[in-house]
Amino acid sequence: MRDMLTPGKWRGLKACSSDSYTFSILAFDQRGNYRIMLPEDATFAQASQIKAEVVSILAPQVTAVLLDPVYGLDAALAMPGGRGLLMALEKTGYAGSPQERRIDFIPGWDVGMIRAMGASAVKLLVYYHPDAGAITDEIDGTIMHVAAECRSQDIPLFVEPLSYSINAGVKADSAEFAADRPRIVRETAYRLSRLGVDVLKLEFPVNVAHDADESVWRSTCEAVSKASSVPWTLLSAGVNFDAYTRQVTVACKAGASGFVGGRAIWK
Repeated sequence: MRDMLTPGKWRGLKACSSDSYTFSILAFDQRGNYRIMLPEDATFAQASQIKAEVVSILAPQVTAVLLDPVYGLDAALAMPGGRGLLMALEKTGYAGSPQERRIDFIPGWDVGMIRAMGASAVKLLVYYHPDAGAITDEIDGTIMHVAAECRSQDIPLFVEPLSYSINAGVKADSAEFAADRPRIVRETAYRLSRLGVDVLKLEFPVNVAHDADESVWRSTCEAVSKASSVPWTLLSAGVNFDAYTRQVTVACKAGASGFVGGRAIWK
C-alpha cells in the first residue's frame, strides 16, 4: 500500500489537474526536437520568446504546462498563476549506447531548484526496458534517489519511461518489437510505480501502426492500469493528432488519468 500523500505533493498534484482530478497537460519541454522545428538561424532569445508566447496563449486551455529550464524559463514566467507548472529534470537525450541508455542530468539543476522556483511538480524522463539487467537496476536506483529528493522537498514526481530495443538487430518500430511492446509498457508501469513515483507519463502500450483494433487497445490499456499502483497519463510520442485523440479516449476509458501531450499537438 502506498503512503498517504503529503500536503505539498497533494497541492502540487491538484495544481496540475482539473477539479475532477484529471490531467490535461501541455508538454513543451522539448529542446533538441524544438530546435529542429525552428529556422536554422533562430537565436536562443528567439527560441525562448516563442515558447513564452505560445505558453501564454495556450496555458489557459490546459490544467498545467511541462517546461524545460533551457528555453522554458521565460515561458514559465509568462504562464497564468492558475495553472500548474512541471519542470523537466533531465538533459535531453541519454548517456551511454543505443542499447544501454542511461539518464543524463542537467548540470547545476536539481529538485531543490525546481521547488524553489515555485513549480508544482518534477518530471523525469528515462529510457527504460525491464529486461536490460544491470542498466534497469541502475535506473531504478536513480529513480528511487530522485523520488527521495522529491519527498524531502515535498513536491510530486512524474516519471516518463520511453521504451527502446535492447537488441541491435530489432528496431523499435518493427513488428517484432511491436509484438512485445504491450508487455514492456505493462511491466515498466508495474516496476516504476513502486519506486516512489507519484504519476507515470506512459507511451500508448500498442504500436497502432501494427495493430488498429481498438478493442485490443482498450484491453491493453486496462492491463497497464491494473499493473500501475499510481495514476498514469498518456504521452503523445509524436503520432498525428487524430491518432492521439483516439488513443487518449481509449486510454482514459481504460483507467488513465489524462494526458501529458506535446509533439502530437505541435504537429
